[in-house]
Amino acid sequence: MTDVRAVTEDDFEDWQRALRTGFLREPVLTAEERAAGRRQFVPGRLLGAFDGGRCVATFRSFAQEVTAVGGAFVAADAVSNVTVSPTHRRRGLLTQMMGRDLAAARERGDVVATLIAAEYPIYGRYGFGPATWTREWTVEVTRSGLDPRWSGPAGGGRIGLVDGADVRKLGPELHERVRRERPGMVSRGELWWETETGVVRFSSEWTEPFYAVYRAPTGEVEGLVSYETGGDWQGKQPCVTAEVNWLLAATPAAEDALWRFLCSIDWVTKVRSGRRGPGDLLPFLLPDPRAARITEHADWLWVRILDVAGALEARTYEGSGSVVLEVVDEAGFAAGRYRLEVSPQGSSCTPAGGAAPDLTLPVNQLAEVWLGDGSLARGAALGRVQEEREGAARKADALLRTSGRPWCPDVF
Repeated sequence: MTDVRAVTEDDFEDWQRALRTGFLREPVLTAEERAAGRRQFVPGRLLGAFDGGRCVATFRSFAQEVTAVGGAFVAADAVSNVTVSPTHRRRGLLTQMMGRDLAAARERGDVVATLIAAEYPIYGRYGFGPATWTREWTVEVTRSGLDPRWSGPAGGGRIGLVDGADVRKLGPELHERVRRERPGMVSRGELWWETETGVVRFSSEWTEPFYAVYRAPTGEVEGLVSYETGGDWQGKQPCVTAEVNWLLAATPAAEDALWRFLCSIDWVTKVRSGRRGPGDLLPFLLPDPRAARITEHADWLWVRILDVAGALEARTYEGSGSVVLEVVDEAGFAAGRYRLEVSPQGSSCTPAGGAAPDLTLPVNQLAEVWLGDGSLARGAALGRVQEEREGAARKADALLRTSGRPWCPDVF
């Protein structure tokens, strides 16, 4: 009989092996990889399914903050490392682990749960919905129209190369500034910066990247980028690609300068942007935006609302109005009828009692619009949202949508 339970210190190495098996990686860990994994061990936040003493399914969650519309940091239960070994599929193991974790998160007072979905069809049935999207561009530098004589930012800003130690010193404060301005971004702990600079390695396949920093004319750090290069020469012509791992910019000037820098590196003929927000400035920073070709567009951060009032009151709204929502949640965490009243000055979300609902919607549809993206009108057209009053979906969209699109650059 398969037993789902919390993972102990004694179980952890077996759990790590099962995790690698589930992700189709070689089920053998180096000492360095085992040590890195233990940095993520938090008692009670790792679950496993065990059959005959062997771990056959894995699940991990950890404390996180998500930036809501308006800049508030919302307590989240971040779900990661979800696997089921191929010998134990379709036995309800994920359902058991997910149910236990979400119940514990709700008891802790977490407002939402989050994850990055490896496969799209899995998580909707647990109440998650895609709340942000990601886009990658490949820039053909020679077609971009940028001045090949560019040698640095105008107006007194400057760009310099730094090393990993500098990034660990400068990056956390810059990230805190940036995430306050962008809904959908998530908190990063010390381990994130150590992993991204090679101090902690979860894989033996580490390549040391280049790092560049943008400083404003005042000397303040406003941007950082991590990138790698690859390619060769063909017919005595360079064909090198700069691959961006991540780019953080607190101001449009920093963003513009870092992209121009990447496109100005000698021998670089293509720049791959890495994961960016679909509303990014990048293609429009180029004199010829067609030189930036979309090479990936996909769902990214999935959200599961656990506390409807907490989630909707945590964010801000650009307009004024009210709507009554009947939220359907089979797990029961968010089910109920709520009256949402909003204005630029504040909001309230309270039980609606016997008031007739304007909209009936499953909790995953509410998650899709919580960060200001998505569309309830589209959900109604697809039969996923029920309008109880004609025009209610468009009215709700007008209240929930924002002028900028949310973005989550992290994978976890």
